[in-house]
Amino acid sequence: MERLIIVHWNKSTGPIPIIQYPPEGAYPSKDIFLKIWAQHELNKEDALIELEDRNIISVIQEYEGEIYFLCLFFMSKSKISEILSSDILAIITKNLLELINTNKITRTISEAFNTIKNYSKIEGEDLINFFQEKIKYTILQILRNGVISKAELAETLRQDYGFSTVNIDLLLISFIREKLILKKTISGSKECYFLIKDLSYTRLPPKKLPDEGTEEKLLKKFKKEFVKLFSNYNCSQEIENKEIINFLIDKDVFNLIKALRKKELTVNESINILSNKEELFEELLEKKLIFEAKGVVYLFSDIRFLKFTPYYIIKLLLERYQKQEISLDQYLFHLKLLINQLKSQPSILDYNVI
Repeated sequence: MERLIIVHWNKSTGPIPIIQYPPEGAYPSKDIFLKIWAQHELNKEDALIELEDRNIISVIQEYEGEIYFLCLFFMSKSKISEILSSDILAIITKNLLELINTNKITRTISEAFNTIKNYSKIEGEDLINFFQEKIKYTILQILRNGVISKAELAETLRQDYGFSTVNIDLLLISFIREKLILKKTISGSKECYFLIKDLSYTRLPPKKLPDEGTEEKLLKKFKKEFVKLFSNYNCSQEIENKEIINFLIDKDVFNLIKALRKKELTVNESINILSNKEELFEELLEKKLIFEAKGVVYLFSDIRFLKFTPYYIIKLLLERYQKQEISLDQYLFHLKLLINQLKSQPSILDYNVI
């Protein structure tokens, strides 16, 4: 995505661009905005329209009696309208318009730009951010307790965790994108969020192992260490001490893992990917993430994300309902979401390795 612009439709003078991101550069000509308006007039039933000849997508929205467009400009033809629904763009537009005359708009439009840009990435590509970004990980932890209203989520983040100026709508879009949560208006609770898929991570044997052409002594050593690691592996312990995730959120380590998934590397190539941090290379050897012999480095244990159905929430929901922390409607709806997933699966072990 090249640019994001908020445009106000003035009934007397026509389109008036209000703010854009990135802020540099002149606004497009008035003729382009008139064409956008014309397309919206011709397609009144659709909130989202596309100007294919100019690689532009626009969402129209009324706010406080005035008409606005959220215009997205792309450098080349984009499929984003097939990925990003008009409902999601409407949330982003509403969020921006509510802050248009405040000092928060500059930061929010930057966040909106990056949210939309990241939405077009492959599903699962940015799962690391749910553990890397403190606010997202905190939200995930809160959602693991079961259904929560938008107002309660904002209040919990502010009171219990000190996040006083968070943009809930923009933050939760990444949860919606990854199909982790469902948003639903429940009677008496307004907007509520339901965790329907959880995230975790674990070591797994790499798909690419040293082949039979590898020196016999080296291959024997690799297999011996390999069996020793995975026959005694305790996933929950590593999650608890956060050791593995600390490696994963290190971009250099993550880049090395991705490179080694494809092929073995030399020691020098590996250290270069690690930004010449030799101590980190030695630590990865010690923690059995990589294996080195005769100057060649192999991936010894991959780290993969797991997306799974959080059936553990069923017990928590009952406890919270009995304590009157959630309503009967909230309890039953979240319970139904989880049970329906259980019915559609051949086993309670419902997970995907990503």
